[in-house]
Amino acid sequence: MFSIFSKKNYLADLLGGFIDFHNHILPGIDDGAQNIEDSLQLIEEFKNIGIHTIVASPHVMGDFYPNSKTQIREALNKVKHKIQDNFDISAAAEYMMDQNFLDLLKADEILAVHGEHILVEMSYFQQPINLFEVLFSIQNRAYIPILAHPERYTYLHERNLERYRDLKTRGCKFQINMLSLSGHYGEGVQKTAYKLLENDLIDFICTDAHKVDHVLKIKQIKIGKKHLATIQKVIENNLDLFS
Repeated sequence: MFSIFSKKNYLADLLGGFIDFHNHILPGIDDGAQNIEDSLQLIEEFKNIGIHTIVASPHVMGDFYPNSKTQIREALNKVKHKIQDNFDISAAAEYMMDQNFLDLLKADEILAVHGEHILVEMSYFQQPINLFEVLFSIQNRAYIPILAHPERYTYLHERNLERYRDLKTRGCKFQINMLSLSGHYGEGVQKTAYKLLENDLIDFICTDAHKVDHVLKIKQIKIGKKHLATIQKVIENNLDLFS
């Protein structure tokens, strides 16, 4: 039976004017869009949920995806040449915090999301042994790290939120994945995502879309009244980052 007390808002209804800075839309350079047709289909689905501005963020990851500034910009230009109108796309990267990243950092070969903010990630299996040194190196180069999908690192789930709070004190900002608000990555990730939101530990939210199916699933995500204001605040943070 329908009840106004159980009404939920669709996340997609909150995304008009949203800026997404974590996605894998550029063709053929990581595990996201494999060709220009995939890229254009993703763009159409982004438009369908109100997203008309993105910063593409292909993986840069050691020997797996050793994408350079030049390669990323070439892939970006391929997409730009095919876009008709009403869509704004630029490019940064999602950097695995490995030795390759440290080399790029020293060589000043980093593509920032905006200003001094850079998007970084860790292995899903274990925290880098030298994580704190890497974070120090990032800040020593006058960058601010945005840690992608902290809710997905299950080894951080231990000891309540202590490990997350420690990373925040070390200068990390946190970006949650929209799909983490559903059961897409599993119940544990979903619970942690909401727990981080409830404790005001999340700074940004993004799609992390690799394929059309991801955007279609985002369309179906509902936000309960309890979390609506928090989600809206985080969405505003995305916009404020580029203001």
